[in-house]
Parts: sequence; structure tokens; C-alpha cells
Amino acid sequence: MAADVAGYSRLMHHDEEATHALMTTLFAEGITPAIAEHGGRVVKNTGDGFLAEFPSAVEAVRAAVQFQTHIREFSTTIAEDRRAVFRVGINVGDVIVEPHDVFGDGVNIAARLESIAEPGGICISYSAYDHVRGKVGIEFVDLGEQNLKNIDRPIRTYAAAWEEHSLIAPGERAKESLPSPPRLSIVVLPFANLSGDPAQDYFVDGVTESLTTDLSRIRGSFVIGRHTAFTYRGKAVDLRRIGRELNVRYALEGSVQRGDNRLRVNVQLVDAESGNHLWADRFDKPIADLFEMQDEIVSRVARTLDTQLVAAEARRAENLPHPDATDLYFQGRSRANEAASPEGLITARNFFERALVLDPRDVRALAGLAGVDLTIGADHFMEDRTPLLSTAEANAIKAVSLSPDYAVARFVLGSVYICTNRADKGISECEMALNLDRNFANAHAAISLAKYYMGRAAESENHIREAFRLSPRDAQSYRWMHFAGLAKLQLGADVEAVDWLRRSIEVNRNSPNTYFVLGGALGLLGAVDDARAATIAGLAFVPDFTIRRLRSAKFSDNPTYLAGRERICEGMRIAGVPEG
Repeated sequence: MAADVAGYSRLMHHDEEATHALMTTLFAEGITPAIAEHGGRVVKNTGDGFLAEFPSAVEAVRAAVQFQTHIREFSTTIAEDRRAVFRVGINVGDVIVEPHDVFGDGVNIAARLESIAEPGGICISYSAYDHVRGKVGIEFVDLGEQNLKNIDRPIRTYAAAWEEHSLIAPGERAKESLPSPPRLSIVVLPFANLSGDPAQDYFVDGVTESLTTDLSRIRGSFVIGRHTAFTYRGKAVDLRRIGRELNVRYALEGSVQRGDNRLRVNVQLVDAESGNHLWADRFDKPIADLFEMQDEIVSRVARTLDTQLVAAEARRAENLPHPDATDLYFQGRSRANEAASPEGLITARNFFERALVLDPRDVRALAGLAGVDLTIGADHFMEDRTPLLSTAEANAIKAVSLSPDYAVARFVLGSVYICTNRADKGISECEMALNLDRNFANAHAAISLAKYYMGRAAESENHIREAFRLSPRDAQSYRWMHFAGLAKLQLGADVEAVDWLRRSIEVNRNSPNTYFVLGGALGLLGAVDDARAATIAGLAFVPDFTIRRLRSAKFSDNPTYLAGRERICEGMRIAGVPEG
């Protein structure tokens, strides 16, 4: 616990002796007794504040509420401009203990939380909140992730809320005054073991714990800690009640059933406010290595949930009269995740641009805008794509500089490099994205495209298959199939290329570039009528597309790539694509 007096210098300047006497009284009658009563000790007194440690986060919060209430009541007889009003920060973390001081990152975070607390208020970190929720008789307002001075990662922060002169019993505060659940807030409830074999509990619990960890990596998410979630194990639960108790918008529940040779996992995402089911899926596989299966199940669910949660938040934002930057980001991301068309991408860009007007440092919107410009520029929709790709690179670099550990920004920057004849640098950025998020299927697909541009198409398919292993029904899978088709054309496997490209169109019938490449592949196979039909479909989206536009793109100067591109151009001529 770190605490100090708001406006201490002003008080001392006004009346040094009176301020000193007031501080002495507050410590003797309120602060020190409260800390001692709850098992804590004052490590050091800093004149305008103090540093204390406790064996329990619950006791630390109770002590803070007790002395803050005492100070508030004591100060009612003092003129407002002469009052000593404390701010308190509480964090749970390891510390280095010396006789008269404590050190460490945990102490620094507590001090920074104190600095953002309201005068008379208490700010706690998520690590403390996870221990005290539901145990101290007061409510907490989620302040979201805060960037604290000299702390290298955002800290999710909560402010304690209690009535002016007395503590609140649970449930006394009117329902309408409760804070709204944070966006992307979710609890992963313990999966049920339906196998009838208690020995399988370790596997089931492992799935639950790993999912909790992986969902916590989604930027801006708030995931209830596993210790709290596991208190609901084996209980018949009302998900709406759980949503109210934990103040979350979503709940994920599931079950695992093991037969003789197969393992079945069911999962479903529920809106905890309405009780409506938003998404469900089932995984049914032959039993192999259980830990490998656990990793695959978790990665697939986590990636799908990322998309599903964004879509749910976007639907909520559609009805808001005054959406903020985060609401606009969710709407842009949702549109960008849909089967892309030029018009849909432009709509997504508009949402990202509006978000950046409200918050120019929103790294998610910066990366989203860069991704849209990259897609439009790289997919040959524009006559001169250089300005778009330059803007995409600038925004991606800005996002990475603001948040070096944001995997999506690394991926977008890597993709820009890949599409501007810098495949080696692009692969490096995508590998960094995978180090930050091992489930990032799109990064594997981007590496596949890079290998194609480097004339190493034989290596591409493995990366595509890894992307599909992680996210079999991904919203971007049509692009991955397109990349696989290009690689097959470079290898002269034209029949396989047509198969991949047709599968891509089945997933997304609004991608012009795929129609043109399919037309080229069919032209090389001599299927002229089908080739021309594919070209007509592509020109319906981009009427001014030409072979010259494709050949002018500077994706790579690798000789193998250039030779393969000329083959595609020859097929496009047969398919009736204008020369330009």
C-alpha cells in the first residue's frame, strides 16, 4: 500500500505547524490503528504519506477503507482548503524486504496507482482485485488499462467505491448504479469432465487454464482469473447471475468427453447480460498426444473467440448514439474481418479513421487502418498503390513504436514489408508476432506469401496448413487459400492451384484478385470458357483491372517469382483480362 496527501505542499506552505499537527493526529488516531488492526505494518513514513505492507490484499483494502472513512469523518469540522486528503494505491506483488524499506516492481506499481487515485480514493491493480472481489463489502469501478509512468506494461486498474460515511453491504447499492461490465470482459468457467473418469480432470482443467491465459493476451480484454472462475466448478450456474457477480459481459463454458479412441470438446460463448448463445463449436478428434491436443484445442478456440468477441462488441456499438474510439475500432475490425470487398474495406477504414480522430494514439485503430490500406493496395484494386502502401507502413511503424509487444501491429508491418519487396524483414516481423501470440494464424499465412515472393513456393504450403491448424474457419482463410494457389502456380501444379483458388472463392465471393488469378490458372489449363467467366466476375468488382497493373507491382524481383508471374499473365490473356 502506498499513500500520500493530495496538495501536501500547498498545505505546508499555508500553515506548516498546523499541517504537521494534523498529520500526526491522523496517523495516531486513524491510519496506524487501522493498519495494525488488519495485520499490516508501516514500512516507512515519507512525511506527506507512507508505505505499508500486508499479508493479505483483503486486509489491505479493509484497512484503507477504514482509515479513509475515519479521515473523511474527522475532517468534517475542518475547512475544506485545510483538509489532509489521502490517495491510496494497492498492489499485490513480490517485494525485496529490508528493515526500513521495501523495493521492487510491485512497490512501484502501488506508488503509481496512488498517483492516479482520486483524493480520498483507493486505486487497486487487477492482481489485488482478483483477491478481494466479493470479500470486502464494497464495489469497484473498472478504470480499464492504465499506462503508468515508468511501468513498461499497461495495468488494469480499479477504483473502490463506497458510500460517503459508511461501508456498503453487498447488494445494497441500487442496481442501476453498478458500473457497466468492461468491454471484452469474459469468464472462462471450468470445463465439465463428462468422461466419468476423475483421472481426466487434469486434462479438462488444463484446457480451462490455458484458455484463460490465451484470452488474456487479446489486447483490451478483461478475463476473470482462474482462481475465481474455479469457485464455480461443479455447480449448476445461472450465467446471467455470474455475469452480474463478476461484472463481465461474456461467459465461456464447455465440456470434454473421452471415449475409447476419440476426444470430444464442446464450447459455447454466452452473452452474460442476456443469456443468449453467441457461438458454439465442437472438436471431435482421434486421441493422440493429449498435451498436443490441448494446445490445438486452446489455440483454435482462442483465435475464434477473438473474432466472435469483436463481432459482439461491434453489434453493441452500432446502437450507441456517441461511440468512442474503442467502439469505432470494434466496428472497423468487425467489417475488416468479414469477407472483404473493396466497398467493405473502405467502410472499415472509415471506422478506423473516426477512432483515430478521437484518439490518435489508439494502436489498434492504427494497425487496423494500416491493414486495410495494405489489403487494398496489395490486391491490385488501385492504379497507383504506392501511396497506400506508404501510408500503411507509416501507420504500422507508429503502432509498433507505441506498443512494441502488440502482435497485430508487428504482423501488419511485416505484411507491408512482404508486399514491398522486403520479404526477409517481413518474415522477421511475423516471427516476432508469433513470439508474442503463438496462436496468430495470419502470421503463418503471411510467411507463406513471403516464401512465394522469394521463389520458394515449395515451402509455402506447410505455413498455410499451420495457419489452418490454428484457425480452420478463420475469416481470412480465403486469403490463405489464394496464397496457396499462387504457390502451386509457381510450382507448375496448375490443377492444384485451381482447386485452392476455387475453394477461396467459395469462402469469399467478393475478392476480385482471386477471380483474376483463377482465370489465369484456368487459361493455362485450356479451360477457356471457365477462365473467361472468372475474368468477367473479377471485372464486375474492378472494371479497370489490367495485366499491366499486375506486372507493375513491385512485390519482388526474385527471378523465380517473376517467371511464375509471367505464366499467370499469359493465362490471364487467354482468360480475356485486358492488357492495359
